[in-house]
Amino acid sequence: MENKDRLFQIFSKKLRGVLGTLDVEPEGLEEIRMRIGAPLFIIYKNREYTVTAEGTLKEPPGIWKKDDKEKCCHITREDLEETLQCAVRYSLYAYEEELKQGFITVAGGHRIGVAGRVILDKGTVKTIQPVTFLNIRLSHQVRGCADKIMPYLYDDKTGEFLHTLIISPPRCGKTTLLRDIVRQASDGGSSGKRVRAGKTVGVVDERSEIGACFQGIPQNDVGLRTDILDCCPKAAGMMMLIRSMAPDVVAVDEIGGDPDLEALRCVMNCGCRILATVHGTSMEDIRNKPGFCRFLEEDIFERYVILGNKAGPGTVLDICDGRGRSLLCG
Repeated sequence: MENKDRLFQIFSKKLRGVLGTLDVEPEGLEEIRMRIGAPLFIIYKNREYTVTAEGTLKEPPGIWKKDDKEKCCHITREDLEETLQCAVRYSLYAYEEELKQGFITVAGGHRIGVAGRVILDKGTVKTIQPVTFLNIRLSHQVRGCADKIMPYLYDDKTGEFLHTLIISPPRCGKTTLLRDIVRQASDGGSSGKRVRAGKTVGVVDERSEIGACFQGIPQNDVGLRTDILDCCPKAAGMMMLIRSMAPDVVAVDEIGGDPDLEALRCVMNCGCRILATVHGTSMEDIRNKPGFCRFLEEDIFERYVILGNKAGPGTVLDICDGRGRSLLCG
C-alpha cells in the first residue's frame, strides 16, 4: 500500500483519492492518461481501462453512450494543471528544456508525455502552453529479467560482450530488457562456472527512459560502472561518449535513421561493443528498413534478441547469431 500511495503522490488531490481506492498491483500499472474533458484512462497489465468516479476499473465500451461517460472519472483543467505542478514540485520552469521535447522525467523515474498548444520561436519549439494532455508512463524496474539471455550475449572464448540488437514491437518490454542488460553488463556476473567481468557502459538516454534520470541522477539501477548522457540525441551522444568516457559497451534505445546507423559504425570501429534496440517484429521486418539491410548483410551485429507479447511483455521469441540462425532451437 505504501508503494501505491507513493506512486500516486504526483497526481492532484482529487485524483490521489480516486486512484488510491483502486484494487491494483502497483507494478502492473503502465500508463495513466489525462485529457481535459475526457475520462481517465489506465493501462494496467497491458489492458486499457477507464476509472469510475468511485475508483474502480472498467473496460471501455466499443461504442460510447452517455451513461458510460457519466460513470467515468472525468479530467478537469484543474486536475491536469495541479497534477503537472505536483509532479514537478511546483518548479515547472526547471523543466523548460525537457518540455520542448514533449516530455519530462520526474522523481521516481516516471516519464510524463505532454501535449497541447505548441509555441514556436523562429520555427523551433519554444514551449507547450497550455498543456492539455498528459501521458504518465510509470517507471518499473524488473531486475533479473535478462538473466536467461545474458549467457548468449558473450563470446564463450574471449568473454567479450557481443554486438547485440534487440528487435521488438512497441510495448513489448525492450527498454526494460535493455536496462537490465546494461545493469548486468556493468556489474558483471556469472553463468554457471564462467564469470563475466564488469564492463564500463556508456548509455545515451535520449528520452530518459533507461536510467530515468532526475536532475542528472539515475533513478533506476543501471550498474556501478555505467555513465549516462541524459536527454542527448543518440548520434551525437555516442560520439561524445567515445571521446570522453572510454566505454567498453555503448547502449542506445530505438535507433532509427542514417545518423544513428553511421554513429553505430563509428563506435564499432573504435573497438566498443554495441547494445541497441529497434522497433520491429522480426529480422525480416528490419531487413526492409532503410539502412539496416547493409548491417544484416555485413553481419555487424553478432546477436539478435527478438521480443514479442505472446506471454506478456518481455517474451523472448528467439535469439539469433549474426547470420540469423536461431540459438534457441532444441
